[in-house]
Amino acid sequence: MTVARTLWQDNADLAEAARTHPFVRGLADGTLEEATFAGYVAQDAFYLESFARGYALGVAHSPDRQGLDAFADLLAGLREELRLHEAYATKLGIDLARVEPLPATLAYTDFLLATAALGDLGHLCAALTPCMRLYAHLGQSLAAEAHADRYADWIRTYAEPGFDALAARLENLLDRYARPGDDRTATVYRRAMRLEVAFFESAYRAGQPTTAG
Repeated sequence: MTVARTLWQDNADLAEAARTHPFVRGLADGTLEEATFAGYVAQDAFYLESFARGYALGVAHSPDRQGLDAFADLLAGLREELRLHEAYATKLGIDLARVEPLPATLAYTDFLLATAALGDLGHLCAALTPCMRLYAHLGQSLAAEAHADRYADWIRTYAEPGFDALAARLENLLDRYARPGDDRTATVYRRAMRLEVAFFESAYRAGQPTTAG
């Protein structure tokens, strides 16, 4: 079994925690409040800028042409996801240039950039892969069940074969560059998965009404 497949299976508990999270279930049944979704879009757009820089550092640190081309293609693919966020921002009246990141967002972006800056491509791929594979998993899972139309564009984007192909390409890089027997790779991967679940939790809580007292 490949490194990427093993790590995904080892973190199935966190993938299920994301799939069953109230935020994700609200996307599926359409009950998620628009203001909560707008807050999520703003935070995710901020996060994706750091994700793009992670890809760029992957290009910079690649020791071979295969890695350089793959990271460059992944960076180009990310532009499509950013366009989705820009479309949502226009629709929802979000100024993406003025987003104030929540603590959970900063924890994730700081983790990604710190991992990328160290220059170990195996660890960088382990930090980046969970986001791509988890979103492909969520998109495909929600698309396969009855779901409301309200957030169908979000579901469709991450359920598309093209997005799955990008996730698979990043997993191939993880398999290529992860060092055999390196426990740090598994630690980085699980940390990224935990941060994914925390990101959904943060977006959900930020959208809940506050109570006095």
